[in-house]
Amino acid sequence: MTRAEYATAIFERLNRDKDILAGEFRVQGRVRSFVVDDLLPEAAAREIYDAFPEPSAMMKRHSLRESKYFATQIDDHNRLLGEILFAFQDPRVASMMEHITGIDHLLPDPQLYAGGVSMMVKGSFLNPHLDNSHDAKQKRYRVLNSLYYVTPDWRDEHGGNLELWDQGPGGKQRTIVSRFNRLVLMATDRSSWHSVSPVAHDGRRTCVSNYYFREQPLGSDAYFHATSFRGRPEQPGRDLLLRADNALRTAILSVVNVPTKHIYKPRP
Repeated sequence: MTRAEYATAIFERLNRDKDILAGEFRVQGRVRSFVVDDLLPEAAAREIYDAFPEPSAMMKRHSLRESKYFATQIDDHNRLLGEILFAFQDPRVASMMEHITGIDHLLPDPQLYAGGVSMMVKGSFLNPHLDNSHDAKQKRYRVLNSLYYVTPDWRDEHGGNLELWDQGPGGKQRTIVSRFNRLVLMATDRSSWHSVSPVAHDGRRTCVSNYYFREQPLGSDAYFHATSFRGRPEQPGRDLLLRADNALRTAILSVVNVPTKHIYKPRP
């Protein structure tokens, strides 16, 4: 499929349940989010999964904060990955996201800052965190994150599932299984704490992710922070270290815009 065909399929699937999804996104007292199953025809979703590169061909992050593989320079990989990534930036899809969420003036990110494709293997994880508040140039607010999961037969007990911490990282998480052909859209603001549970399975948990930005914050007040990690409730020592790390990185970014490798640069 081409990106236009993917975009048409995504738009039509969202449009089918737009009112239900709008209600789900607006539920009070939790991280704003909705879930869509069977986003694409099954064969198309399997083709996307098959297009993922080997971990050795991706970049790796491994620290107390996270452990995962990712790729943003998608021209180096199977064409389908670029097609599905940019399908989520189609004006029809962005407009439907605005309609469902009630968040206007959404701006897709052709540089795929912190987006792209990611893979988790056994032992991979993401600790509870808030996403970076802005884009790569620190000009626009990051307001929505789309996560499209494409690993066939992924089950709850495999781990690698999205966790939304509706009452913050000291509360109890709400788990959304990274089920095959499932889309999750979530708000990314100052209270959108989320994580990924450790992968306990020998398979590969794969995800296609995009962010949407906006000139204005979701709330009335301006704010700025680096990606901010916390320890899980059972990790008090790690929590102290990560809090200090957050403060240091936010202080640095407030003074200088540190270059990142996590952006897409099209080939000439």
